[in-house]
Amino acid sequence: MESLNDIKKRIKSVNDISQLTHAMQLVSASKMRRSKLQHELVTPFFTICAESMMELYHSAGDIDNPYLTLRERQAGETWKIGYFVLTGDQGMAGAYNNNVVKITEEHIQQKILENAKKNVKTEYKLYVFGQMGSDKLMRDGYNVDPEFSFPISQPTFYQARNVANIIRAKYLNGEFDLVYLIYTRQESAIKMKPVISRVVPINTNSLQTLLQPGLEDAGLAVEEGSTVDYHPDANSVFAFLIDTYLNAILYGAMVEAFACEQTARMTAMDNANKNADEMMKELTMKSNRARQARITNELNEIVNGANQVE
Repeated sequence: MESLNDIKKRIKSVNDISQLTHAMQLVSASKMRRSKLQHELVTPFFTICAESMMELYHSAGDIDNPYLTLRERQAGETWKIGYFVLTGDQGMAGAYNNNVVKITEEHIQQKILENAKKNVKTEYKLYVFGQMGSDKLMRDGYNVDPEFSFPISQPTFYQARNVANIIRAKYLNGEFDLVYLIYTRQESAIKMKPVISRVVPINTNSLQTLLQPGLEDAGLAVEEGSTVDYHPDANSVFAFLIDTYLNAILYGAMVEAFACEQTARMTAMDNANKNADEMMKELTMKSNRARQARITNELNEIVNGANQVE
């Protein structure tokens, strides 16, 4: 049985850690609320942008834009894929970072196998937000760009625009044929799920996921039977909207990923606090038993001593 002093030391240690986890829970809750508010404020802008692109895509006929064309590769050629992966800079967030890393590794392996069946080679490169995911993927032997360094904490539109510029440049110069964005999406207050979204070439089906319910059929902003003139032409307007869309999709993903990280950390710290409470109850019971045992021993010693005097 542990001594009373050892139990007291354990109680103090658990209490100190509980205070730390409680503070981290409060900080994460505050950051999570700010991130959610930030996401709610920018979502209408993203929705209008996606709706405008769908209207233009359906009403203007053929759109000649490299971001809409899925390149083809023949046997013996190489698919070049870029992954932009959003993880956290800190741990203590449960399985948040591990889940993003896991889905990234599975997707890469799946693409390699699919292309191998077509006798097509696969080249990929990972651009990872957050130190936790970058370190893990490097340790697992994946090709991570060590010079790409963007923090995920407190995301701004300017950061998202810089990343979108990198994607545009690498796609247009042929460095990548496909670019995927991997981040965590919050499906409900307690449920989060890592997702993979193809950034370029743009999949028009993915645009519809940004539209509000009832707006899936584009053209609702234009009176039925009317025509729209685009200046200088439809392709130029669509190209402008695509640039705005890429900036928006990156910014939205960064904000949502940061909110999910804080939610995961808040949940993990809440669980840690509950575990600490349980440990404190158990240690308090042990302390009481040890104190009672010591008192009993002392009483026995007194009684035995008195008997010997008699």
